[in-house]
Amino acid sequence: MAPVRCLLLLLLLALELVLGPAAGEPRRPLALGEVEELAEELWDAGWLPGDLPELEPECRRLLSAFAEGSAALTDCLGRRARPVRLCQDCHRHYHRLIAQYGNITRAVGNSSESHNCAKSILTSDRLQIVVTLSVFFNETWEAANCANCLKNNSEGLSNSTVEFLDLFNKSLTCFEHNLQGQTIYLSPNNYTEVCKNCNETYKMLNDLYNNLQRMNRQGGESGHSAHLCIDVEDAMNITRKLWSRTFNCSVPCSDTVPVIAVSSFILFLPVVFYLSSFLHSKQKKRILILPKRIQSNASLVNIQEKYS
Repeated sequence: MAPVRCLLLLLLLALELVLGPAAGEPRRPLALGEVEELAEELWDAGWLPGDLPELEPECRRLLSAFAEGSAALTDCLGRRARPVRLCQDCHRHYHRLIAQYGNITRAVGNSSESHNCAKSILTSDRLQIVVTLSVFFNETWEAANCANCLKNNSEGLSNSTVEFLDLFNKSLTCFEHNLQGQTIYLSPNNYTEVCKNCNETYKMLNDLYNNLQRMNRQGGESGHSAHLCIDVEDAMNITRKLWSRTFNCSVPCSDTVPVIAVSSFILFLPVVFYLSSFLHSKQKKRILILPKRIQSNASLVNIQEKYS
């Protein structure tokens, strides 16, 4: 007899010894042959420890496919967590898992089989592991805003995302090339070459990122109006930290002239105010003094006429 069958036989014998006949109801103990026969029936029916026959073959295949898809997506998300490459490297795993979850909920074969699969896999226990995993992956994907990096049909990265990532890689290559092979923390004097030679590439990357942000607020290429995807945001954050903090380069700003003009105008306003106030008060004094002079002159004329 196989080891598992022996284990099942011993389990039945132990139950018989522990439970025994109920009080007031004498019952004949099972013979060894009867226990073996019962164990054989349970074996043939598939009632084995850890492998209960709760799923039909098709349902078990669907559950196995979902488990493999979950493992693949989890591995991809973990490996692409730093630097963030979730959307560009894991979107195929994610959409394959969504399809596998849909296969469980949709009709597979006849309606009774589909109902049994969905009920057995999704809602047969309190934990509902498959549903919980599906919710977790969906929430993670939505929090990363990965839809904003992909085309509408999610077949691949959008054109704007491909353009941004290409410029991002060019910027990093430029940084590395101009560091002259020395560690950035040990050669601060070489940062001037980075700022000088990579300024144009960095400015193009920064302008493209700002344009993507404006497009996304209005509903851009992906059709989703929200933040940019986490891959693009993380890439831009990395580049800006290198440019401003590590290399201490100035950040190019296309609005410098308007900002200077507005600032100068605001600073000049107090001067205009006090100057106009001064001129206005001086003019007012002149107007008040003028009648006194006229009156004094008229009195002088009258006195002269009187004594003439």
